[in-house]
Amino acid sequence: MSAHDTHDLLGVGIGPFGLGLAALSEPLGDVDAVFLDQRPEFRWHPGMMIEGSTIQVPFLADLVTMADPTSPYSFLKFLKEQGRLYPFYIRESFYPLRAEFDEYCRWVAAQLDSLRWNRRVVSVTREDGIYTALAEVTDAAGSVVTTETYRARHLVLGVGTRPVLPEALQGIGAEEGVGPLIHTADYLDTREALLESGAVTIVGSGQSAAEIYRDLIDDAEDRGVRLDWVTRSPRFFPMEYTKLTLEMTSPEYTDHFRALPDELRDRLGREQRTLYKGISADLVDDIHDTLYRLSRCGRTLLTNLISEAELQTATVDPISGEYLLDFRNTALDKTFTRRSGAVVAATGYRSQVPDFLAPLGDDVRLDAHGRLDVSRHYTINDEGTIHVLNGEEHTHGVTAPDLGFGPWRASVVLAAVTGREPYPIENRIAFQTFGVPDDDPAAALDLDDSKEMSHA
Repeated sequence: MSAHDTHDLLGVGIGPFGLGLAALSEPLGDVDAVFLDQRPEFRWHPGMMIEGSTIQVPFLADLVTMADPTSPYSFLKFLKEQGRLYPFYIRESFYPLRAEFDEYCRWVAAQLDSLRWNRRVVSVTREDGIYTALAEVTDAAGSVVTTETYRARHLVLGVGTRPVLPEALQGIGAEEGVGPLIHTADYLDTREALLESGAVTIVGSGQSAAEIYRDLIDDAEDRGVRLDWVTRSPRFFPMEYTKLTLEMTSPEYTDHFRALPDELRDRLGREQRTLYKGISADLVDDIHDTLYRLSRCGRTLLTNLISEAELQTATVDPISGEYLLDFRNTALDKTFTRRSGAVVAATGYRSQVPDFLAPLGDDVRLDAHGRLDVSRHYTINDEGTIHVLNGEEHTHGVTAPDLGFGPWRASVVLAAVTGREPYPIENRIAFQTFGVPDDDPAAALDLDDSKEMSHA
């Protein structure tokens, strides 16, 4: 099939969610799908492949199992083919290694003919109900060698999120002789340079900050490098992982969250960050055990853990080349300054509106803040033919970045594309009621009467 044929579905971006949709699309005879990505191959957070780190969800939260437990693209099938199913069973841990999950995704990607790498989509237009995407084909050096055109009835945005630097850290650190200033996404490539800086400050909270702090602390102590970890949170929050809390990653809670006013959703989103951006309890304990071990015999540690400290400004000392980081203690309303040879921003990711959507103009719904206005069924246009994967945290809440909910969302997308439910959608999974109880316990998500779910 040539690139000029009209597909049923065109996916842009192949992260875990796009890859999962591709894997679930592959067995369906009534879905002709193609997926594009500007990278040369699948890579999942390569800068954070710290040895021994695990993903924070059970192995069932793979690309496909929660939609189709019989899929040939499951994590357990991957383990079986690698001859590692029994060792994983004996290990008695639900949580795969992060590098192992990346290997699994690569294994799936290698089996799918619908994936096209080194394709950078530069524009998408629509005429007579058909989307036309112009993609630049690049070589190993990133140079454009040709262009291709792809046409489809449905467009799926899997571009994900981008790293975010605090405003205070933007536009500094580029001077010659100044130490690294990086986002956690680039950690492993700069690890040695961080240690060579003499003093490292990690700004932010959550699992990535904790993993980097734990990964650096032994070497930092051995080499006499000061290591600070500063967060504006009131404390170093562990991830909340009780079962009734986990029910918030459910269709019912998504219905509740989606129905709230924008301002309330934004406030709840900030308050609920510990549900998925906290630190695993085991890692918190390991950090404390490490600090205890290093402090034996009255040793003075070259490290500080500082909470309730918000970064206000950052500059570079023109003489020493050090970063001058000005913080405000939010509880005491007092300021202090830390000098550091390097800075790691563990400040998360943010969804984006892709530039290639610009030719579609007002056909793409945006909210008052310029964000994608994602409907309950993960679409951003009135016809329900532009779908979003992991760009809806502000509209759908904690389910947006959750790996285990990815197959559920993919099932909804495929129902829209096919006009049927190729993978049965479980609309009610929670024991609790969110919001005001209703006498009618029927599911809020009705896939039969929505215009957005009609077959285009």
